[in-house]
Amino acid sequence: MCMSSFLSGKSFKDTKSISTIMDSSDIQRHKVAVIGGGLVGSLNACFLAKRNFQVDVYETREDIRVAKFARGRSINLALSYRGRQALKAIGLEDQIVSHGIPMRARMIHSPSGKKSAIPYGTKSQYILSISRENLNKDLLNAVEKFPNAKLHFGHRLLKCNPEEGMITVLGSDNGPKDVTYDLIIGCDGAYSTVRTHLMKKPRFDYSQQYIPHGYMELTIPPRNGDYAMEPNYLHIWPRNTFMMIALPNKNKSFTCTLFMPFEDFEKLITGSDVLKFFQKYFLDAIPLMGEQNLTQDFFLLPAQPMITVKCSSFHFKSHCVLMGDAAHAIVPFFGQGMNAGFEDCLVFDELMDKFNNDLSMCLPEFSRVRIPDDHAISDLSMYNYVEMRAHVNSRWFIFQKNIERFLHALMPSTFIPLYTMVTFSRIRYHEAVLRWHWQKRVINKGLLFFGILVAISSTYLLVRTMSPRYLDYLRRPWDWITYTRNTGHISLQTPWS
Repeated sequence: MCMSSFLSGKSFKDTKSISTIMDSSDIQRHKVAVIGGGLVGSLNACFLAKRNFQVDVYETREDIRVAKFARGRSINLALSYRGRQALKAIGLEDQIVSHGIPMRARMIHSPSGKKSAIPYGTKSQYILSISRENLNKDLLNAVEKFPNAKLHFGHRLLKCNPEEGMITVLGSDNGPKDVTYDLIIGCDGAYSTVRTHLMKKPRFDYSQQYIPHGYMELTIPPRNGDYAMEPNYLHIWPRNTFMMIALPNKNKSFTCTLFMPFEDFEKLITGSDVLKFFQKYFLDAIPLMGEQNLTQDFFLLPAQPMITVKCSSFHFKSHCVLMGDAAHAIVPFFGQGMNAGFEDCLVFDELMDKFNNDLSMCLPEFSRVRIPDDHAISDLSMYNYVEMRAHVNSRWFIFQKNIERFLHALMPSTFIPLYTMVTFSRIRYHEAVLRWHWQKRVINKGLLFFGILVAISSTYLLVRTMSPRYLDYLRRPWDWITYTRNTGHISLQTPWS
């Protein structure tokens, strides 16, 4: 049965009626194992469960809804259009959006403390600051609403045999257990165990790269019960080779992230070193954080690494497929890691509609469609780091952004800024890159033509306004050359002098 009605954003209330219809049919229920109960894994479980598949989610960690964590910080993520469309397809968009804080522009903090805003797009376009932990809890709660889905916490994947569709899992209360499934979906992150088993298969390409920069999370607490800065912005302190960003939280605080080369982190050994560093580069942030909180947060945990992962293909026959970070871990600088993973789930669901739940057709098509897109957003994420930490300081960059916005307002279907294509549409990532390069060429040629036109016009007006005496001076070198060529004599005077 086609499930396209869910793509229009219907709620879980429709699930029972559709499940009843499907149960009454002769369709055999697929058994699916989702490895990983994080954001992508739990969302995927919802998509599959609404198809009336029997879904088991295996998560190594304990249930985050009841577990206690040593870290007190709230890790925030940017939810954009692609992610919202995936949530809409399972009826969760309104609930999740109500917990988010709109960010309508970048707020740039200069070294002098001056602030300037760079809008993301139109007034109606914004990204949402979402708590990762709360989002994961909401998705896990959504999974449990399906009677045909079950969550298994504290279960570690030991082996994966995709040829036979068999996995071996180890629970906390018993020994290893072999379970057979029609489909195994690896949503177990950048260090995926499922992917490790696929890497042993012929013609499976894999690459990973740790970038030389790490990240560290800091906090700006509330001030007098309210936000210490403007809340509806993504705050950025760009410093060319490194940067700091801040996203607002519902509790009126900001979660800050400092991105910097590891060699620079390693130079900051004492609290005094940290304060001197912030006084030099982030002076306006010190009173917002508080000196004591800053030094305490800085040494709470060491700087964490960031990795990019690319692989191909995303599937193995009709029994196993990778999604999210397991297939394409990316750096966070375009805010598309979660959104790309969510779109994986949505694209897979759309393909299941197209091929009527035929896994042998759906999995190869999923790899064909998503690999160029996920590789493209990986490259774009690295580009955007350079843009955020350095380009936003450039007047030429701001000028180009203004031209893009003007052309987009003038020709909205022809010229679309890169950020708008990536963040506020479902234009495929690799198509957005091709279109972006074409638009840059058109704009550069237009600016060149305009510059030449201005130069010619200025010269013409200058000549028209000159007195005959000055024009005579301008003509003399040419007349001297002509006289010498015609007579063969060199003279420092013109013929009529």
